[in-house]
Amino acid sequence: MSKTQVPNALTIAGSDSGGGAGIQADLKTFAAFGVYGTSAITAVTAQNTQSVVSVQEIDLEVIAEQIDAVVSDIRIDVVKTGMLSSAAIVGLIADKVKEHRFKRLVVDPVMVAASGARLLREDSVETIRKRLLPLATVVTPNIPEAEVLAGIEISGLPDMEEAARRIHALGPDYVILKGGHLEHAEHSDDLLFDGENFETFSAHRIKTTSNHGTGCTFASAVASGLAHDRDISRSVADAKAYVTAAIANAFPVGKGHGPLNHFHHWWDGS
Repeated sequence: MSKTQVPNALTIAGSDSGGGAGIQADLKTFAAFGVYGTSAITAVTAQNTQSVVSVQEIDLEVIAEQIDAVVSDIRIDVVKTGMLSSAAIVGLIADKVKEHRFKRLVVDPVMVAASGARLLREDSVETIRKRLLPLATVVTPNIPEAEVLAGIEISGLPDMEEAARRIHALGPDYVILKGGHLEHAEHSDDLLFDGENFETFSAHRIKTTSNHGTGCTFASAVASGLAHDRDISRSVADAKAYVTAAIANAFPVGKGHGPLNHFHHWWDGS
């Protein structure tokens, strides 16, 4: 890949002062995949590996100006959304996606942090369903998020498939339902659904507390694959392998849910 062929990505998400999730995780992931990352911050969070202390949403005008400023100067090959927090922010992002005619949109429907703190207001869910998901190339919910979006409880593979069908009916081209929250499973199985067929991506479950930012990282890895013009199946496979290795090679940070090792390919800890 030559220097002139490096793809560009835009993450629209919240800032994590602890550095493990949000735009910090997104930008690290883009860099690891050879993608130039840009950002529009929707909220500033005061958090660490143990808790989210406070959240300050950014003014809608400033969010819009961040997006417009980036797009006016830099070609954007893929957009990834994370923490959007309010219905007004979700609506603004949907408007901007249409205004700028973004062709590839990866929606990570962030609802709750690894520490348990809620990052999305309950009244925002319907706005995501009606306004953002119909514009999405792919949506990447975990099981708790899929339960909210699909309106059903998920306890196994048949439920995951039904939830994926319901979420796909809301408008995205693809649904990736992540199975990491299924209890007592030996493997972490993710389902990719294109409206007709399912494809399963499996990895051995790793028992660890270094799982902060896993969802952000996975969605950004998928977005990176799409930015490189790879098909959805390869993008998901590469993302799954990357996140699994980043968890397996994580190093201790903080006293709670630590981050992944986003640069495990190059850093050996010595």
